[in-house]
Amino acid sequence: MFEVKANGNRLEITMSGQLDGPAMKQALDDLERESASIKDGTMLYDAVDYHLPTLDAIFMEFARLPAMLGLMGRFRKAALLSDMGWLNSISEAEGLMFPGLTIKAFKRNEREMAVQWLEADG
Repeated sequence: MFEVKANGNRLEITMSGQLDGPAMKQALDDLERESASIKDGTMLYDAVDYHLPTLDAIFMEFARLPAMLGLMGRFRKAALLSDMGWLNSISEAEGLMFPGLTIKAFKRNEREMAVQWLEADG
């Protein structure tokens, strides 16, 4: 499951389970549609039960990489909610690849703290 909704200038994403090719296509379509009007926004990503995507999903993501890089430019902060330490570490390191985007990981029970961090200036 992959759900995306805009909440003002914040994109809220919930992901559970494993994405296959068709689900990845739908997820990327939803990301583009829901973020179309966001500028200098924030992203709250809740990884409920994350599993690595299937190979066809990875190919789908790479095929749309240029559009996704442009999409990431709409955001200045992203907070990941996850109880998987390895995913938190990878996500924060991923933030180094996107100039102007800061990614910070939180445990899933720290949602309110993550939202406060997203809403804080700087």
